Amino acid sequence: MKTNKLFAIALAGLVLLLQAALYAQDQDQNESPNQDPPSRVARLNYSDGSVSFQPGGEGDWVQAVENRPMTTGDNLWADKNSRAELHVGSTALRIGDETSLTFLQLDDQTTQLKLSQGTLILRVRHLDDGDNFEIDTPNLAFIVQRTGEYRIAVNADGNETDTTVWHGRGEATGGGSTYTVVAGQYARFNGTDQLDHEIAQIPASDDLDTWAFSRDEHEDHSESANYISPEMTGSEDLDDYGSWHYVAEYGPVWTPRGIDGDWAPYRHGHWAWVGPWGWTWVEDEPWGFAPFHYGRWAYVSSSWCWVPGPVVVRPVYAPALVAFVGGAGFGVSVGIGGGVGVGWFPLGPREVYVPWYRTSPRYVNNVNISNTRVSVTQVTNVYNSYHNTTYVSRVTYVNQHVNNAVTVVSHDTFVNARPVRQNMVRVDARQMEQAQVVRTAPVQPVRASVMGAGATARFRPPVAVVNRQVVATRNPTPPRQSFEQRQAANVRTENPGTPQPAGRLGNEPNRPTGAVANQGRPQEPAVRTNEAPRPQNGIRPQGPPANVQTGNAQTSNVPRPQDNVHAEPPQNNRTFEPQRQVDTTGPRPQGVEPAPNRNVPRPQQPAQNDRPANDNSRMTQQQPSHPLVRQAPPVEPRPEQQRNEEQKFNNWQQQRQAAAPREAPRPAERAQPQERAQPQQRSQPKEEQKKEPHK
Repeated sequence: MKTNKLFAIALAGLVLLLQAALYAQDQDQNESPNQDPPSRVARLNYSDGSVSFQPGGEGDWVQAVENRPMTTGDNLWADKNSRAELHVGSTALRIGDETSLTFLQLDDQTTQLKLSQGTLILRVRHLDDGDNFEIDTPNLAFIVQRTGEYRIAVNADGNETDTTVWHGRGEATGGGSTYTVVAGQYARFNGTDQLDHEIAQIPASDDLDTWAFSRDEHEDHSESANYISPEMTGSEDLDDYGSWHYVAEYGPVWTPRGIDGDWAPYRHGHWAWVGPWGWTWVEDEPWGFAPFHYGRWAYVSSSWCWVPGPVVVRPVYAPALVAFVGGAGFGVSVGIGGGVGVGWFPLGPREVYVPWYRTSPRYVNNVNISNTRVSVTQVTNVYNSYHNTTYVSRVTYVNQHVNNAVTVVSHDTFVNARPVRQNMVRVDARQMEQAQVVRTAPVQPVRASVMGAGATARFRPPVAVVNRQVVATRNPTPPRQSFEQRQAANVRTENPGTPQPAGRLGNEPNRPTGAVANQGRPQEPAVRTNEAPRPQNGIRPQGPPANVQTGNAQTSNVPRPQDNVHAEPPQNNRTFEPQRQVDTTGPRPQGVEPAPNRNVPRPQQPAQNDRPANDNSRMTQQQPSHPLVRQAPPVEPRPEQQRNEEQKFNNWQQQRQAAAPREAPRPAERAQPQERAQPQQRSQPKEEQKKEPHK
């Protein structure tokens, strides 16, 4: 009886692997950089009170879990006497009580938010040419045109939007008109079909303003900005929970404080299914975002340390930088009841990460080169090894052989988003040495995988608020289907009775595979071989440059990964042989000069005519419309209205000049709310500080 059970489990595992290989082969014909996942996400890093979360496409709400990645389609609700903070790279988003916020679009160039009700305070520290930042409300669309600090508030009826610009500049479009809101202005917009516009001096700070100011002030003094890119989501919490030191082999590394003796990376948290990446790690620790989605982990002097990647690029987000162990019979061999077990360990420095979701070769290069010091040749070799062999037997992983580094759980723990630390399976060291590294976790998601670890929400937004339409100038991606709809669609498209490959969920925008879906080698990112990286907005990126070799010539250049969403795939990507190599294997220079106010270049963007027609498209282009978005009416010239606006602006400017103080208050003087006849002065955004020398 026992023999038959073991045979059945082994046979099922073999069928699973064969199906995965066949599916990967089928996808070889369809891969394209246009289908790559975004290189950035939002992170919920702080919540107070009752904050609820709804994954895109789902109808149920759960209690928000910090460190859960948020992306296109996801919804957040802060109930009465509640607030939350999110980050997208260096941009901070803070919402007050009774606020409904939705990510209509979040990708490499576009941040489009739906604010149905409530208050949003945002600080935008970095904007590149071609970036789109838009907040859509029930009666207008507000476009952020410059870095700065903004407040957008929507009343309960949805017919009034108040905007505050402390620094920066924005444009409000709605009711057939467009209004510019400049620094120091408070603007109120009433109505829907036609807007009634009033401007005034910025009012006194309330409690939400003061809280946001204090959070900004804390981030402005970040020590971690000396060692990692400011555009790395999650970097804002590293200073409070760890310290930086130098390791000869790796350069500056970060070590968390207050961890247990048996602590290991990717152990104190749970797995969730987040589209389009699939299996995603969600860490429990408050600092647990950046070290688990960027960089690598190393075991040095009997303790773990996090080794970030190059400082001079915006790193590409990854759902979890791990390698899985398993295979047919793995669960039985380690004594897991029910058969299938799932194990994993953190990737070490200079080890190649091969995604388990569908990607292009360019994406594979970008996600590795921006997160660790690895050459294109290394990426190519490991990439091909994953594709051409059932198991990655030719790759040696350092952390796999570190004592207590491999974490193993049962199938049920993994797919049901249960806490890993409390449900670990102890594995004999000899068995773990013999375990095989596999391409992906050999399990299918269930509904609990999508909803995550949050308990059912006690508070949720009113249905009228969730379904309220907003005005937009851009047409976002249509809403995702629910988990059940995707499953049903997958059943209709698959052959009856055919098991699905591991990790696949029907009708996902980027359906993951059990192997890397390409036979060719990954394309090398574009590198300028005759010039240094171009400065962004007048600031030259700082940090240790990488040496780029081209033939016999050598220049000191920084690799700039190309955009992984819009660029067209190379015609010869299946026979690509690297011509240039990026030498990033050496340690970083020891003298890293602090530069907390520098800007960091983003991945290089393609030409406008290289973008697909449906990406970041205007509402006028042919694309399925979003049911909760309506196009802003065309702007119509109204001479009488323009004369009224001129008078309003002149009155505002006269009042401002009459009440202007001799010297603007410093940020430290903002702690207490003031009765302001003039705009509250705030610390300069990082992009504006370049005008003055750093002291």
